[in-house]
Amino acid sequence: MEILSQIWSFLGLLTVVQNVLPTQLVSLFHSFYESIQDFFSPYSYFEIPEFNGYCGVDVNDLYRHVNLYLNSINSSSTCRRLTLSRSKSSNRISYTVAPNQMVHDAFRGHHLTWTHQVDNVQDSVEEKRSFTLKLPKRHRLELLTPYLEQVTARAEEFERVSRERRLFTNNGHGSYESGWSSVPFRHPSTFETLALKPELKTQLMDDLTAFSQGKEFYHKIGRAWKRGYLLYGPPGSGKSSLIAAIANFLCYDVYDLELSKVSDNSELRALLIQTTNRSIIVIEDIDCSINLTGDRMAKRRNVHTMQKKNHRHVMMGDNAEDNGRVTLSGLLNFTDGLWSCCGEEKVIVFTTNHKDNVDPALVRCGRMDMHVSLGTCGMHAFKVLVKNYLGLDSHVLFDVVESCIRSGGTLTPAHIGEILLRNRRDADVAVKSVLTAMQAKILGADVDATEGGHEYDDMARTPESIGRRLMESPDHCPEGSPEKKKKKEGSTRDKNVKFLVRLRSLTKSDSGRRGV
Repeated sequence: MEILSQIWSFLGLLTVVQNVLPTQLVSLFHSFYESIQDFFSPYSYFEIPEFNGYCGVDVNDLYRHVNLYLNSINSSSTCRRLTLSRSKSSNRISYTVAPNQMVHDAFRGHHLTWTHQVDNVQDSVEEKRSFTLKLPKRHRLELLTPYLEQVTARAEEFERVSRERRLFTNNGHGSYESGWSSVPFRHPSTFETLALKPELKTQLMDDLTAFSQGKEFYHKIGRAWKRGYLLYGPPGSGKSSLIAAIANFLCYDVYDLELSKVSDNSELRALLIQTTNRSIIVIEDIDCSINLTGDRMAKRRNVHTMQKKNHRHVMMGDNAEDNGRVTLSGLLNFTDGLWSCCGEEKVIVFTTNHKDNVDPALVRCGRMDMHVSLGTCGMHAFKVLVKNYLGLDSHVLFDVVESCIRSGGTLTPAHIGEILLRNRRDADVAVKSVLTAMQAKILGADVDATEGGHEYDDMARTPESIGRRLMESPDHCPEGSPEKKKKKEGSTRDKNVKFLVRLRSLTKSDSGRRGV
């Protein structure tokens, strides 16, 4: 008790001295004490404040990186107290180190400690926050720089994966400070759920991975860190789903650029400047957005006109023509001109239903680096859709479906997906419905028309309906009839009919095995 009383007396004396002595002298003694402590301590301490400068107005980016890094290494295993939070727009719980708590870390066989310092500012409700790094003094020179580089790299990766991504669209005011409006991007499409060929999936994922990890490579070769993809194929082939899968794979924001809302080339450049790094810029139906191919025809007409009219008058006419709209030249500069290097790690995607209608200058290498053809479903894509919608890995009719696909009865992923979605409660009916649609396509019938009525449902359930269609074919028409003459002239339905004869026997045998 006597020792305890002496300690309390000593602390009281220190308090009295601190109040009596001038503040400058107390600060001097405190600095002298810290210098002595640092001299004998085997550790070095580095403070990382939340704000830079004396007035504290500039945010210290390293402080943010340290906060993200400690969140990424699962600090709950080494820290006794954490602060939990969750935003309204996210289901993910994030946590930060509570004030004046420590987190232990290891790097190259050495133990390091982070301390989250939070001090109250005198005569203010604000707080002064900082992180203090403690590491061995003997190895500080060889540890500090590479360790902070690891902290920054891991923090950026964690931020890329965990942050809420946005879907942007231009609002028609690109020349102002914010020409984009956004909503949370939560599209569920992934490469696992896409109905694509395995080779194409692997090729795309490898190309995207190489691009996202190629910062040093692009800088070394003197090329802007961007990538262009042209997606082309019929409606319903999965172009939009592939864009969403790319965004989810890379964890990028998506900017859906509507060219019809862009007034001129200047606004187009302003919109490009406002896009962020790690984003995908999408222009869908590039051949239908604006009349770009007309620019080249107009220039050819102008060359012919210049031979007859005054040069000055023609130049004024050209400027008047290009004023007030987006031109091919402006879009080309947007994709790979000097303005295209504004920002880094950007992907530009064009989509079209008809590749031949797109100006060749837009899709050449260097602008659209990879051309991806999307079409109807092959057998692997069909199995992926059946797995996604019905949860089946195999079915007895898969061989029949494969025969239909080889004979030209292929359908788009959207078409098959809609049939499976409508009949998802009965897997057998769903597969037979798809098979019926393929048969209708082979016969040349209007598949969309038959889907809406009872005829489609009857065909899905009764293989005898195939026979009724076969009886209507030219093979069963009387001699001398117009249909028979068309057959003799070389009808293209012969092979399809013969195939469906075999298909009928297959479906009947399947029905017999299943007791239908």
